[in-house]
Amino acid sequence: MPISEFALIQRFFTRQTVKNASTRLSIGDDCALLSVPDAYELAVTTDTMVENVHFFAGTDPELLGHKLLAVNLSDLASMGAKPVSATLALTLPAVDENWLTAFSKGFLALAERYSVDLIGGDTTSGPLTLTVQAMGLVPRGKAFLRSTARPGDFIYLTGPVGDAGLGLKIKQGYHYANPEVALKRFNQPEPQIETGLALIGIANACIDVSDGLAGDLGHILKQSNVGACLLWDELPLSDAVLSYINDTGDWSMPLTAGDDYELCFTVSPEKVAQLPGNCKKIGVIESAPGLRLNKSGNIQPLKVKGYEHFS
Repeated sequence: MPISEFALIQRFFTRQTVKNASTRLSIGDDCALLSVPDAYELAVTTDTMVENVHFFAGTDPELLGHKLLAVNLSDLASMGAKPVSATLALTLPAVDENWLTAFSKGFLALAERYSVDLIGGDTTSGPLTLTVQAMGLVPRGKAFLRSTARPGDFIYLTGPVGDAGLGLKIKQGYHYANPEVALKRFNQPEPQIETGLALIGIANACIDVSDGLAGDLGHILKQSNVGACLLWDELPLSDAVLSYINDTGDWSMPLTAGDDYELCFTVSPEKVAQLPGNCKKIGVIESAPGLRLNKSGNIQPLKVKGYEHFS
């Protein structure tokens, strides 16, 4: 007998042991209930992943469950928000119990790690489409925005870029002798939650690198009405990414490839000494509009863009 919608939810998505203090009512009623402590605001984000658009058909469902939640937690990290809860909407072509077991394992393992309650959602029939809405708490008035970069700010990254893009290239057929790290960065990104929280009161503007460093930094520049110059020689690039660039000549890949989910943020020079040790300076915010690249002393306009839907 086919498993019912409610039995599916009960069987695969109610196994959590973590209960966040902000969750007053979870799965089981028409709505969940959340409490927001005094002096905090609720940060809310939503992401959808569609088969053959955001992930390949046949992707390991455990990895997919992890990535689906991770990309949403990354958005919360970019605002300086502590994750508290999430909802999950699944559109499934069929009920595959093995797939659901693996998917929920990956999803709930990451949820447990960051004390995120799965508080509701929906299931329906159709092409494989996965949607998460994630919620987090941020001290009132302290959330990082894209509109608060200032001329003279330094630009920082929390970690290397381009490895997830290399992982995608490998999935598409590019041969690299040791693909494991790049594939892991592509399949299992790690949201920079702890660093995002540590940056409260230090960083000015912030964004997560989901659609490519150049494109995502461009959102900060546009909303802050500033420009920037990136320092090519200071970009944190792995040996694997450098090998790819030497092999193909495609130096723009780490600037345009998505799925890194590192944080790109700006900080006033006087606050640099307060930064966590994993952060790397990669450029400076300037008053002149536009994005420029200083490549070994040669400064040139940087017109490359990140990934865009409907383009």
